[in-house]
Amino acid sequence: MTGSDVDSPSRDEVFTALSNQRRRNVITYLKQHGDGARVRDIAEQLAAWENDLEINEVTYKQRKRVYTALHQSHLPKLAESGFIDYEPDRGIVSLTEQSRQLEVYLEVVSENEILWGEYYVGLAVVCGLLAGAAWIGTVPFASVSGYAYAVLFAVLFGVSGLAHRTVTRRNRIG
Repeated sequence: MTGSDVDSPSRDEVFTALSNQRRRNVITYLKQHGDGARVRDIAEQLAAWENDLEINEVTYKQRKRVYTALHQSHLPKLAESGFIDYEPDRGIVSLTEQSRQLEVYLEVVSENEILWGEYYVGLAVVCGLLAGAAWIGTVPFASVSGYAYAVLFAVLFGVSGLAHRTVTRRNRIG
């Protein structure tokens, strides 16, 4: 085991840390608002999200309930896992470098969305069939030059890669 393996959280630690919606929302908030966030601000935003309200509509009781749970349970658990730096005396929370490892677990895939691995396999099969048809001389594929196919395949994979990146960013929580 290398030194980096020792520092990396286990899958169980990741899933435990992310098993609670409030902890996921803390990570989302910090990704959106940057480091050095105050617990009070996080609690206020989470209370708004949980109650489907605007921040200025959140009551003291709603904010206090979230603040207490964050302070007593959720922030210490995230800090213990190494995903955040939490200074309880100052009430300041920041993401750590280790929190970057959470991104793969925070990506959302829509129910009707095709998996990208399947898409790329399908694209490779289509490109292979086109190249095979040209190679054996099937009309009209044989009349297209190899350079045209190379450019076509490069463009197809390039556009697919850009689409993949865009969809992945859109689906990422936070």
